[in-house]
Amino acid sequence: MYRISTADFAALSLVFLVSCVADQEEEEGFVGLAPNALEYLNALNPNALNPNALNPNALNPNALNPNALNPNALSPSAVMAIMDPGEAGVLSRQLLSYVVGCAFTPTQSFRFSWIDRWGAVHDEEYRGIIGMAPTWSTRPLGQTDQQWVTACLASRTNWYGVSVTISSRAALSVIDKTGTAELSTYTQQEGAFWGNLFGPSPYLNACYHEPNRSHSRSLQRDCAAGHLGSSGTVHECGPIHIVGSCASYCMPLNTAGMYYPSCASSLAGSVTSSTKVITVFLL
Repeated sequence: MYRISTADFAALSLVFLVSCVADQEEEEGFVGLAPNALEYLNALNPNALNPNALNPNALNPNALNPNALNPNALSPSAVMAIMDPGEAGVLSRQLLSYVVGCAFTPTQSFRFSWIDRWGAVHDEEYRGIIGMAPTWSTRPLGQTDQQWVTACLASRTNWYGVSVTISSRAALSVIDKTGTAELSTYTQQEGAFWGNLFGPSPYLNACYHEPNRSHSRSLQRDCAAGHLGSSGTVHECGPIHIVGSCASYCMPLNTAGMYYPSCASSLAGSVTSSTKVITVFLL
């Protein structure tokens, strides 16, 4: 299994918050509606997941797990990271916005302010979208939620930093598309994503649907298919390790919801499988 050392991931959770608020004001067409494929835009820079590109003094994710995501649980290093006026701060704030989007519902948001190099104050508000772990605002992030949020982050990462509309599916109520028109609209299977950025040995995995690798790349979705360099060499998206074909590493698709029920990180020896898998389909 491809692993990233806990020490290397000391920078990853630097983005996890200055202020957590539950905003009960409804926005027409947004609050109270389950997100669909059109809302699952993905442009997370792989470097935001790459600890070498971030502030080395950031909070270790393992130290964050025992705490709820609220202002009282923040460490000084986390605050410094998301307020950094440099490139590390840009990546940290981008990752924060995606974490919030994956974990929280549209009635929840993070609000904070930071000051740039010229003294200008920037007021930020990142609203939830999918709602995979809404209780994180009041209690620690459990292992199951850790894996769902991780899979969500990986599935929304893009090599080119551009937004591509995707259909995210899984055995989780907020993205279970069984019986929806989305299944017949987004028919090109890209692959799947799973892992855990918050555990003792953080890791991210992806697999591809072999017949559609070229199609995925043509839509600028390379993190499951693999990015082709000028010499034809396949490159991975930061720490997202491509294990191989989903047909080899995953249980057969659930045909009702069109998602993989579980995927393995290895084919040899004692295989570790995860049921917290997000399967992505494209147009």
